Amino acid sequence: MEQPRILIVDDEEDLRNLMKAALKKEGFTEIQTAGSVAEGLQVFKTFSPTIALLDVMLPDGEGYELCRKIRETSHIPVLFLSAKSDEVDKILGLAIGGDDYITKPFSPKEVAFRVKAQLRRLGFAQSTFTITESTSTICGPFEMNADETEIKKDGVLLELTAKEVGLMACFMRNPNRILSKELLYEHVWGEDFFGADNTLMVHIRRLREKVEQNPSKPVSIKTVKGLGYKMMI
Repeated sequence: MEQPRILIVDDEEDLRNLMKAALKKEGFTEIQTAGSVAEGLQVFKTFSPTIALLDVMLPDGEGYELCRKIRETSHIPVLFLSAKSDEVDKILGLAIGGDDYITKPFSPKEVAFRVKAQLRRLGFAQSTFTITESTSTICGPFEMNADETEIKKDGVLLELTAKEVGLMACFMRNPNRILSKELLYEHVWGEDFFGADNTLMVHIRRLREKVEQNPSKPVSIKTVKGLGYKMMI
């Protein structure tokens, strides 16, 4: 299967480079960037991207405008990047044809995970854009092997289910960062989060029973009310 082509349109060069680096680390190689509506439209026409990441506020207009132009000829997934967190702005972005809305500040890895979730819906297999790390990941008392299939705590192998390993992988790659429920569910389950709140809560509770000394008073996987969860190290 061909490599997915990713278009990033944002007026902050440093942020474009950070997102590009995060996506490349996840195995994506076909990436083009732009810093304005006009430049983004030109790159879109010549590059024919598989998916587009559009900043809402651009020097010569809004990402919404660029999305409308893209929608005239294409139905590729469009993810909006914005400092605006109001529900009205999110609804507007989705109403004009956006597939996801990511609020700044965000982790570049979060963007990469959301891109993967959209690409899975298009039928791109995980193996076509994932690079296996050559070393283990260490996060506090936890260690994850290079294949991300086994996790140890203080050197002792934890008996985790596949979903629990997936959740731990998300947490260990993003220590001390708040991960939204939507991000965790879409990355681990590969499905839309809508209506799955209880499913995620149950899996988090079971995971805590295996990794926390006192599951009722967790110190490693903390709940951030109204936002999600984060691993403390």
